[in-house]
Amino acid sequence: MSFPRLGVIGAGQLARMMAAPATEMGINLRLLAQDPNDSAAQICEHVVGDPSNAQAVLDFAKTCDVVTFEHEQVPQSVIKNLEMNGIKVYPRSDSFIYSQNKVEMRKKMDQLKLPNPQWQEYSGGSTSMSFPMIAKTITGGYDGRGVFVVDSQKDLESLQKQIGQTLLIEEKLNFDSEIAIMVARSPHGQAATWAATWTIQENGICTSTVTPVPEISEELANSAAEIALTIAQGISLVGVMAVELFKVGDHLIINELAMRPHNSGHWTIEGARTSQFEQHIRAVLDLPLGDTSLTSPWAVMGNILGGEKTDMYRPYLHLMARTPGLKFHHYRKEVRPGRKIGHVTLLGSDLVELQQEVQHALDYLSGAIDE
Repeated sequence: MSFPRLGVIGAGQLARMMAAPATEMGINLRLLAQDPNDSAAQICEHVVGDPSNAQAVLDFAKTCDVVTFEHEQVPQSVIKNLEMNGIKVYPRSDSFIYSQNKVEMRKKMDQLKLPNPQWQEYSGGSTSMSFPMIAKTITGGYDGRGVFVVDSQKDLESLQKQIGQTLLIEEKLNFDSEIAIMVARSPHGQAATWAATWTIQENGICTSTVTPVPEISEELANSAAEIALTIAQGISLVGVMAVELFKVGDHLIINELAMRPHNSGHWTIEGARTSQFEQHIRAVLDLPLGDTSLTSPWAVMGNILGGEKTDMYRPYLHLMARTPGLKFHHYRKEVRPGRKIGHVTLLGSDLVELQQEVQHALDYLSGAIDE
């Protein structure tokens, strides 16, 4: 067997973070980028093409042994065209749909008898569900986009007319926290999860994560893993997937799925024996999966969001001297307010100290503080 060429549709930061483990394993990574300045295109072999153009994607895929994705914005018709032409592509179209279409995901969770909120499709008129509620666009939303809190029937009807398409409406849960659990599965059915992660959100964007989830019962942590493994088996997942959950008392309710490496799993680069990026490569190439155990009692990850400061290199002088254990991951994306441009991770045994140091780093990098 020779080392394969793994094709990745997309060249953002997730593809960039696949580059290190691919290089370590001798895997040839080739990307389909929309722009030569994309985060991963700056450091990896790539071609420029439109991920929604079936012929462009097929031409790219024919140069690779296996093809995978780093985002969900590839039409089902394009993925099915690859499959019809004998391309080995993971996740498969009939799995990927549950990451791309929120209604199909809800139907599948019901079929698997997993914990859904109350939900229904809404195309106009009255509804029997109570207000306030959550309304979502069925496709295309992420980082809070396409998600709306609706307080009345009038507002719901107005939103549906404004969006111009059927919406998914869900009960508004009074949840205690949001957590996520990463799971990987290979074509021959081997599966593994990591420790569940507390995801801290502001304005619909994850600002930081803590792993493992603080003060969670062993029973609930096991339940999160069981949910993730049941979904992976039930949808024939191949690759890595994030399962986003709401913690409501001593119960978990499924929020959404992301069928690719995910922001809530970035801590695994330093915090787990096998990162989500290495595991995704192993899974789609049908290699044995790696050890997912923690390398430290706690792993705290903070997302670097664009702010007033545009020089992202000079802050290293202060932050590396102050916190030598802090690990930096810059995506080399244009700095814009509120945009995820990188992340930092810190491991240790004192959770309070870790969170304080990560927050200091984020404030310093954004320009909110200067000392």
